[in-house]
Amino acid sequence: MTNKIESKSILLDEIVNGIENVKGEDIQILDLTEIDNTPCDFFVVCSGNSNTQVSAIVGSVQKNVSKSLKEKPFHTEGSDVAEWVLIDYVDVVVHVFQKQIREYYNIEELWGDAKTTQIDSNY
Repeated sequence: MTNKIESKSILLDEIVNGIENVKGEDIQILDLTEIDNTPCDFFVVCSGNSNTQVSAIVGSVQKNVSKSLKEKPFHTEGSDVAEWVLIDYVDVVVHVFQKQIREYYNIEELWGDAKTTQIDSNY
């Protein structure tokens, strides 16, 4: 049986794989575990170039996590417009943005105290 840290790591890996499967861009993982009063332990933030790609990223993440870990998101929000979609896996929240929306909200700056890991995708 995997412990909680290992299961979060596996979840993060499957989320990133889902994003990469449809060429999501500028993937960052924000580690919020050292910050008080956070809504979760990790944010995964990425960008798509259109609402079609944002929707594809969301679908790919959900399919990947469901297939590998048999987990469904607790909540998904924003899918109807697909400018900023939030996928809530309780301990990990995924933010999929269109580029200009991501620049406008700049949540990486809002959570500037978080330890940030940039994912280098090979495409």
